[in-house]
Amino acid sequence: MSTIPRSRLTRRAALYAVAAVLAFATAPGLAQEPQSLADAQEAAERWLAQADSGNYAATWRDAAGPFRSVVTQAQWEASMRAVRTPLGAAGERALQSATFQRTLPGAPDGQYVVLQYSTQFANKESAVETITPMLDQDGSWRVSGYQIR
Repeated sequence: MSTIPRSRLTRRAALYAVAAVLAFATAPGLAQEPQSLADAQEAAERWLAQADSGNYAATWRDAAGPFRSVVTQAQWEASMRAVRTPLGAAGERALQSATFQRTLPGAPDGQYVVLQYSTQFANKESAVETITPMLDQDGSWRVSGYQIR
């Protein structure tokens, strides 16, 4: 059995570690946090604008694939009308938090950003909207979940 000097092993291990980190950091489809956050937030706010205008069909069409596979467009539109209509028009909305997640309960593993907005509606002064964009299979951020409390 041949032996490799310890200093050479340490250097080799360090090179492998650096290579692994670089491969992970530059692999396609892995979120680069600052840009991914901006892209996810932009997708969420476009989606929210559609919801605010009552265009619930568009919110379903623009949602992530896994979302559309779980709920039909008709179910989604009925649900949104039932939840949003009593609240009235959306007013001020301010981002309160943004959290990257790889796993979420009841959802496939992936890349998610959980965004929470403090929102005022005409008939509800203080609400929290939680909207969760995910990185869809085509590399676009699309909404995969929405909730109002």
